[in-house]
Formats: sequence, C-alpha cells, structure tokens
Amino acid sequence: MSGLYKFAVIGGSQAYDLLSRGAIQGKRLGERKTPFGPSQPIYLLAVDIPKEETEGAYKIPSPLPALSEAEGMREGRVGVNPPPPTQKMAGFQPTPSRQGRGIFKVEFFFLSRHGERGYEVSAPFVNYRANIYALKDMGVNKILAWSGPGAINPRYKVGQFVVVDDLIDETWNRESTFFEKGGLGFIRQNPVFCPSLRNLMVEVLKGQGLNFSDKGVYVCTQGPRLETPAEIKKFASYGGDLVGMTLVPEVFLARELEMCYAALCYVSNYAEGVVKSGVAPPPFKAGELFEGLSSQEDKVAVAQAVSQFPAIIQEIARRLHMESSDIVAGAVAPPGISKTPLTQSTDSIKCPCQSSMERYRREGRIGEDWRKWIKR
Repeated sequence: MSGLYKFAVIGGSQAYDLLSRGAIQGKRLGERKTPFGPSQPIYLLAVDIPKEETEGAYKIPSPLPALSEAEGMREGRVGVNPPPPTQKMAGFQPTPSRQGRGIFKVEFFFLSRHGERGYEVSAPFVNYRANIYALKDMGVNKILAWSGPGAINPRYKVGQFVVVDDLIDETWNRESTFFEKGGLGFIRQNPVFCPSLRNLMVEVLKGQGLNFSDKGVYVCTQGPRLETPAEIKKFASYGGDLVGMTLVPEVFLARELEMCYAALCYVSNYAEGVVKSGVAPPPFKAGELFEGLSSQEDKVAVAQAVSQFPAIIQEIARRLHMESSDIVAGAVAPPGISKTPLTQSTDSIKCPCQSSMERYRREGRIGEDWRKWIKR
C-alpha cells in the first residue's frame, strides 16, 4: 500500500447502498479467513493527492499482504455471487496500478459491516472478531466506523452527524473479546474512542460545513428488534444520547489489538417515545421503515447525510496520510527530515490506543507478535 499507515473504514447502515450505486468503488479483495471465521469482503480504495502536498514527507515501503485464493482474498468478481454492478459516480474510483503524473496514491481498506449486497447480516450476528482480526492482519492500525443510531436526546436532529465520545453496553451473548484464554484483557476504557481520530473528524466536518455535534453517549443494544418506550426512558436516565446496535464489541476488540478506533454517527430517527413537545407519537404503519417511526422527511435527511460519507472519508484519508507521514507507530524520520504534520490532530492529542497492552508487555506475558496473544 502507498503511504505510511494502514487506515480502514467500517461502513455501517447503507454502506452496501453506496457500494451498489458506485459511490464507493475499489478493488474487491474478498473475504479474509481468520481463526474466528471469514470476515466481510474487504475492498482496497484510493485517494489521489497532488504530489506537491506530499513534499518533505519521507516514505516507508508498506506492501499489501500477499493475496491467496485459499485465504479468500480474491480480486474482482469471483464465485457465484459477484458484487452488484456499479456505475461510475463521484467518489472513490478503482485503484490504478500506477500513480498518475503528479499524483500520489493513498490507499486504504473498506469493509461493509452488514454485507455488500444489502442488509444481509443484522447487528447481533455480525462477526466482529473476524472483521477486526482481518483488518489487523492486513496491517491496519486506524479504523473509522460509522453507524446510524436513533436519537434519545431530542436536541439532536435527524440527519445530523455526531462524533460520539462515550457508550453504554446493553448487549449480551456477543463474542466480545479475543482473550477467552490467557487472562488478558483488563484494559481501561477511558477514553472509549480514539481522541486523535475524533479530533480529526471534528476538523473535517467543520471544514466541510456539515451540521454535527462533537459529543454524544451511544447506547448499544442487542437487537435486532427496536427498543421499547420504557427502555428508552431507562437509557435517557443513564445519560444516553443515541441508541444503536453496532459499536459494541467492535470498539473494545479494536482496543484489545491496539488499534485506534473512532465512530462517526448520523441520526436516523427519534427513538421510541421521543417526541417534540405537543407532538403526538408517530402511528404504527405496516410495511414501512421502522413501522412508521421514521418519517419521509427523516428519510430524506438520512439520505443526504449518507451521501456525504465518500467526501468525508476521502478527506480523512488524505489528512491521515499527511499527518502520519512521519509519526506512524515505529517509524523514525531519516536525518534531515522534521515533523511537519498538516494539523495538530494526531501529533498533539495523546492517543493511548496503540499502547493499551503495554502492561502485559512489561510483565513479559506477551511479545510483539499480536497473533500469539490470542489463545484458541
């Protein structure tokens, strides 16, 4: 891969729609086999950066892991269920084999959490361990995830972006750790989400003039059913702002493997029982999304928000490359090259994510090969 870091995006609700419409395009690498089963299919995407923007940034070879049919890493349309046909649209384009003249290619991975052809896997049944393991195995150390929760707190608006900063885990029976054996995993969860990635997302959203909140407590429920009115009242009493089904155990698994992880949410609807003063709750409507909980106006606002993701991701990838050119974990600048990050996001904001297992290293219980941390 081009660039000095390995960045990945885990697409949430409607990621499959962006894939099918061609708003997100790339080289389909396919599923990756892991000790926990196959991951969702992974794509290799690229962003073009004018080479003048990369001047002064030194480069470290970072090859893509070798592909193998036995590992399920297949390129293009393979098997009896190929990816849906796409049309060329603004957004990410297939990665060319060569850099264009005056253009530097920044490559990164994309994975649709719920499937690539539709909502094929609901939240309780996503193989979170396989997805996170696969990305780590491909060298990823930074993950941006997205989710489309409902609003518990009425101050949020449908279609608004939220850079969540905390969460409440209301799930059960999900495979939530890599460390079923070995006595590892007693890891502090504050901050829950990577502060440097959160800060970068805030900068990008500001720069693109989008409506967003830089804080929010995400309540993750088991699903796939929606919540009862009484449950929403309970979550509100806990201090919850949003309710969704997907960030747990994803964020905790990423922390166990020392990966930076942050989530960008967009508000899909108001949660059950959350209504504006003087407004009656929406009636039950059979055959409609959320049985009428989401209005036509809400659907339009959500579609507009989702359509912004390609541009948001492109800019985050570009900024991460510029900031990571000389501060990626383990990299040492050659003589004469000084740090010149584009912004302060990853340089001045302390990030604990990639040292979360340091205590176990110092105790001599783990080495640098993270695969050996996991006992099966």
